[in-house]
Amino acid sequence: MLTIHEGKRGHGNDGTPTLWLRVNGTVHAINVDPWVTLLDVLRERLGLFGTKKGCDHGQCGACTVLLDGRRVLSCLMLAATQERREITTIEGLEGPDGVLHPVQEAFAAHDGYQCGYCTPGQIMSVVGLLREGVPETDEAIREAMSGNICRCGAYNNIVVAIRDVRDAGVEA
Repeated sequence: MLTIHEGKRGHGNDGTPTLWLRVNGTVHAINVDPWVTLLDVLRERLGLFGTKKGCDHGQCGACTVLLDGRRVLSCLMLAATQERREITTIEGLEGPDGVLHPVQEAFAAHDGYQCGYCTPGQIMSVVGLLREGVPETDEAIREAMSGNICRCGAYNNIVVAIRDVRDAGVEA
């Protein structure tokens, strides 16, 4: 349970409300207009550029992050509705001393990327999928990952990477 300075909600100098967001384990106080998306706050206010803006309409999955451990499209989420929630971006997967998450290692080992633009969203979706339960068949894995588009077509290698982490018993 996240507790953030209960009762300390205020306003910035420009009148925008102060929003308290917990991102990758760190609490940030941000003055943000009510219509600003979580994606824009992550990129433009917090400098977390791993979360990509692809279509900005919830159709490509490049902006996938974890919200309370579940995969969501940050371009469709209003930042103002995310207080007291745990937000994890691709930058938050890195372990101590820069150790990669097993999903990141599997993507690298199996060439689960080409240009790399979709890779952070793909990886975050796989981490969420690990929590949901990775399907047994390649077809079912593809269906579970259908919200993440790879314009380069690295799908076969992505499925191999997902099978690898599933079969290794990796937990999110």
